[in-house]
Amino acid sequence: MPEPSAASSAEALPALADLAPGVTRGLGSVTHGARWRPGLTTGCRHTELFASATQASGAGLALALARDALRSARPDPVADTPDERGWLWVQDKAAQRLSGRPCYAGLPRELAHRLIHVAAQTPEDALFAIEEGLRCRDLAFVIGEIAGNPRALDFTASRRLSLAAERHGVPLWLVRIDARRDLGSARMRWEVDSAPSTVPRWNPQAPGQPAWRADLFRSHTFPPGQWTLRDDGQRLLADSPDALEQPLSTRAGRPPHLGDLVRASRHRPLAAGAVGS
Repeated sequence: MPEPSAASSAEALPALADLAPGVTRGLGSVTHGARWRPGLTTGCRHTELFASATQASGAGLALALARDALRSARPDPVADTPDERGWLWVQDKAAQRLSGRPCYAGLPRELAHRLIHVAAQTPEDALFAIEEGLRCRDLAFVIGEIAGNPRALDFTASRRLSLAAERHGVPLWLVRIDARRDLGSARMRWEVDSAPSTVPRWNPQAPGQPAWRADLFRSHTFPPGQWTLRDDGQRLLADSPDALEQPLSTRAGRPPHLGDLVRASRHRPLAAGAVGS
C-alpha cells in the first residue's frame, strides 16, 4: 500500500481555526503568543499562584487578578447592568492557620457584600467545595487556598478543576501556600512575592498601595515573564521587574497614588455639612 504524500497528510490535518479554543491555546502558543499584560482578556479559566505563608501576596494578587479579569470581560460598565454575582473563597484548615480568614473591611467595596466563604477542614473537603463552586454559573469566580502539597491535590484532581472551570465558564485562582511546583493542569502558573509600594504623595511614611513581584513560569498562551504588579484601587498596573527597586528618594518623584483623601459626598456639596454662623 503506498504511503501518503506530504501534501495529502497536510490536507488531512485540521486548520487551527477549526480546533477548539482550549486546544488552539496549547499549540505553539509559547513561542507565538503575545506577552501577558493587565487588562488583556486571556480566556484562562484555571490559574495557580505559588506564594509564601509569611506574606499575604498569594491571596492579594489572586483577588487583584480576578478583579482585572472581571473588568476585562465587562470593559464598559455603564452600558451593562452591574455585575452582582457572588464569588466563592475556599480555604482548608492549614491555609486558614497560615494566612487567616478574609477580612471584610479589607475587601474591595464592590466585592465585600458578595463574598461566600467556605472554611474546610481538610484538603479533600476544600477541593470538593472548589469544584462544586466551579459548576455554579451564578458565581463570578472562585478563589481557593490550599497549603502545602497534599496527596489529594494530584494531577488528576488538578485536571478535574480545569475541566470544571472550562466547561462551566467560572474562573479559578488557586493559591498554593508554601507548596513546591508539582504537576498541575492550570493554564497559567505564577510564583508570587511581595514588592515595595509606591510612596504616597501626602505622607511618604504612610503605607502605599499593594504591589507584587510576579513570575509567570508556565502558560499555555503567553511566554514566561516577570512583572512588578500594583493595584491602585481602580485597576491593575504592570511595571518592569526592577521598577520598584529604586531608592525612596527617587521613587518619590514618580506619579504617586493620591489615596482616598475624601469620601464620597453622597450627592451633596461638601460645603453642605458646614455649620452656619
